[in-house]
Amino acid sequence: MPSPVQVLTERFQSALETAFGEEYAGTDPVIRPSQFADFQANAALALAKRLGDNPRAVAQRIVDALDIDDIADAPEISGPGFVNLRLHDAWIAAQVDALDARLGVPLQQPQTIPVDYSAPNVAKEMHVGHLRTTVVGDALVRTLEHLGHRVIRQNHVGDWGTMFGMLIEHLLDVGEDSPEALLMVSDPNAFYAAANAQFASDPEFATRARARVVMLQGGDEDTLRHWHELVDLSKQYFNRIYATLGVTLTDDDLAGESTYNDELAEICEELEERGIATISDGALCVFLDGYLGREGKPVPLIIRKSDGGYGYATTDLATIRRRVRDMKADRILYVIGVTQALHLNMVWDTARKAGWLTDDVEVVHVQIGSVLGEDRKLLRTRSGKPLKLMDLLTDAVSTARSVVDQARPDLAEDVRAAIAPQVGIGAVKYADLAVAHDSDYVFDLDRMVTLTGNTGPYLQYAAARIRSIFRKAGLTPAQADATVVVTEPAERALALRLLDFGEVVLQVGDLLEPHRLCGYLFDLAQLFSSFYDECPVLKAEGDTRASRLALCAATLAVLDQGLDLLGIPRPEQM
Repeated sequence: MPSPVQVLTERFQSALETAFGEEYAGTDPVIRPSQFADFQANAALALAKRLGDNPRAVAQRIVDALDIDDIADAPEISGPGFVNLRLHDAWIAAQVDALDARLGVPLQQPQTIPVDYSAPNVAKEMHVGHLRTTVVGDALVRTLEHLGHRVIRQNHVGDWGTMFGMLIEHLLDVGEDSPEALLMVSDPNAFYAAANAQFASDPEFATRARARVVMLQGGDEDTLRHWHELVDLSKQYFNRIYATLGVTLTDDDLAGESTYNDELAEICEELEERGIATISDGALCVFLDGYLGREGKPVPLIIRKSDGGYGYATTDLATIRRRVRDMKADRILYVIGVTQALHLNMVWDTARKAGWLTDDVEVVHVQIGSVLGEDRKLLRTRSGKPLKLMDLLTDAVSTARSVVDQARPDLAEDVRAAIAPQVGIGAVKYADLAVAHDSDYVFDLDRMVTLTGNTGPYLQYAAARIRSIFRKAGLTPAQADATVVVTEPAERALALRLLDFGEVVLQVGDLLEPHRLCGYLFDLAQLFSSFYDECPVLKAEGDTRASRLALCAATLAVLDQGLDLLGIPRPEQM
């Protein structure tokens, strides 16, 4: 079902064609919300310059050709040529009645979209820096899938390299079934730190570790078996984090650096043969026009190091080649930190030169900002180390439990215990998603878990309150199927905002900005609160009661669907 903006756009484009000819049929009428009406069309101002006419005169010609009586009051021209529109109450109510299971969200022409996100390192703890790429990436894949696209999750984990010689030797020293080995599941950093300390202090161990790297890269069967053990232990750890966060990544989505290992020599060979890469100081590098560093010197993209090893650039070139060539991608998203912008642009430009990235494939860097502490520096522990992600999530659940205990002491102990993780994790995820993904934000757990303001728990509470209304009514939301009638201002404002849901979800999919959906849901929850305060539901009678219950059901459906697209859990009661 088209949104009000889409309906108005079509009507205005038809009027533009009637008033000014076929060449103006596709002109954007620039429909925007208005503080003086429901919507405002601003096309006359731009058209006046093109037509060499007065903006108000142009606006009048548009209004004269506009066929809109069935959905809106007579349009009014204001200011320099704005056309103000107020929709009929009955039309708004009918549109809410017509909402189907998709709630106004259209299915787009499907595209194949690989999305690169999360990307932790094997044998290392996920820290707070992994929170945003994981949460934002998951919200985007959920939304894009809901819009009908074929999304390919790509968890590009760091699972290859020289450090694995050290880790494998340490695994063999402590024993594959030892408590130390199981640290890979509970505390990967401890296992890594012990291996690194042994490498630094024991020359014999260091020699064995370097030899093991050669065996690993050479495909030694026993060494590969031990490498798989390390990877499998890390998978258990990753999956524990992902289950806690409630994200949709699985083992099937792993696309680690190791999966590209056999292609890296071929990548280098092709770039060198075609003159795209050249040897510089013993390393194979690509020098691209426009990439200059200090003193105007060219910045190299190092494809093969002087010692013969490969770096991130080589693997990233292999990923984009595979995503275009094998996955047949139409659009590729990289949900990674803002600091990687230069690297990504150099990789993409190199891939274009090589013909691996074609003009019909869109590549997008969904830039991820940082999580800051109260001092507005990167969030760390008191000792200055990166904060472990699991510790952060555990603190969030503990803080949420205190809030739930205070707010709902009437609930049974087991119910409060079940609600707390949903509130705590939802609070952290929503706080992250509610700001523009390329902006930094200060992590304030106490503010995040409050039940007031623009927070995850506020939205969760709004949905839970609607469920409570239906429990008291002795109905399910599905049974509230009466015709909606809009008579009160609060009813009208809520009903009109419900019709914007599809437009907002489209914007998230096109602009890749989940914070737009957060802002919409918060606004909707506020409007529902005003509606609930001003328009009695259960105390109303007859058709009025039935209509308001139907409006409650539509609001709950949109809140539930919107929160699901963000990956925010929805407690049954709060």
